[in-house]
Amino acid sequence: MSTAPGEAGTARLPHRAPASLLFVLVCAMGVGPLLNYGLSAASPLVLRDLGISQSQFGLVAGAVFASAAVSSAWLGRFSDRATSRQQIVLIFAGTVVALVIAALAQNFWVLLVAVILAGPAQAISNPTTNRLIVTAVPQAQRSGWIGIKQSGVQASQLFAGLFIPAVSLWLGWHGAFALAAVVAAGLLWYGLRKLPREAPRPLAKAARSASDKEPLPLPVWLFAAFAFFSGLGMQATNVYLPLYAVRALDFPLVLAGAAAGVSGVVGVTSRVIWGRQMAQGRRPSGILIALAAGAVLGVACLLAAGALRQPALLWAGVALHGATVLGANVITNSAVLVVVPSERVGTASGVLAMGMYAGFALGPFVMGLLADASGGYDVGWLTVGTGYLVCVVVALWLRRYGRTHPWTVLTTR
Repeated sequence: MSTAPGEAGTARLPHRAPASLLFVLVCAMGVGPLLNYGLSAASPLVLRDLGISQSQFGLVAGAVFASAAVSSAWLGRFSDRATSRQQIVLIFAGTVVALVIAALAQNFWVLLVAVILAGPAQAISNPTTNRLIVTAVPQAQRSGWIGIKQSGVQASQLFAGLFIPAVSLWLGWHGAFALAAVVAAGLLWYGLRKLPREAPRPLAKAARSASDKEPLPLPVWLFAAFAFFSGLGMQATNVYLPLYAVRALDFPLVLAGAAAGVSGVVGVTSRVIWGRQMAQGRRPSGILIALAAGAVLGVACLLAAGALRQPALLWAGVALHGATVLGANVITNSAVLVVVPSERVGTASGVLAMGMYAGFALGPFVMGLLADASGGYDVGWLTVGTGYLVCVVVALWLRRYGRTHPWTVLTTR
């Protein structure tokens, strides 16, 4: 039986990778978004102290994802050539620099510089952690580990939501970001100590150049398309859900914030569960169809909640949002590991990340634009739902492609 792409070298791996490496992967995924989650948690203080408008703050939120999207493709190729230590330094040290600049910010423009610098640290986190998994983790653990390491993003959201406001009461929001930078620096020190030793890269420069010229297989681009449209809806919902709950259903501010928190908690659980489903051999295309269909149902609940003034429908939509679209990233990242050779995992992951972050950057902007133009959120929710329907079509295309290409995992299960 032939070896699937990405499985070369697994015979030399230990029977089980250490839990300390998994913790490093979780932190590598979570540390990059720490600044934008922290800014969201401290937004009332930031807007008041810097005298910036809500639209300017929205630009800050979009700029970090735009920066990540622009740098994703190049950083994915860089990931295939740089050592793991170099990439971990880029992720954690880049975040430290961004947090320090934010801590020193006294105006909108300095804060904008900080989030733009945070973008590349987020963009390379998926390629780096995917490469570490494919080169240092046995095959049997990989899908489960991807589910857990992807939950680092939601763990970061939870940490920022608790840490930044609490420390801001003590040291102010500037001090909170400075202390967060110290935490990120400590995680860098720990990560460098726990990374496995790396053998020199076996590919010669000429071979690398030849490999780089080969087109990526179609599933990579389909996964990136799925990531774009699901990311558009995901981030539009994440950003506007609390405001929608307050304005459409008269939720108190704390309860509206709790709705976003519930979504994140459900998202952590769903990523672990879907990762285990992949580890058990479920088809990624089949899971993605189910996730996209569930996301359509979730946005329908959110739309109906405002129209019918039914809070229960909003909570149902929140739960479905966390259980479906927040877990899709696990499936696409797991599948990418087996449709490209191991030496191109970083490049493929970079394309996937570019699609996701482009959706992240566009979603809140489109949602806000439609809300201002229509005076409500119905058109925005319909647009999000349309994006999820496109995801259903893309997943069906993946299933059809898999039936005619037995070399991919899409038809092996």
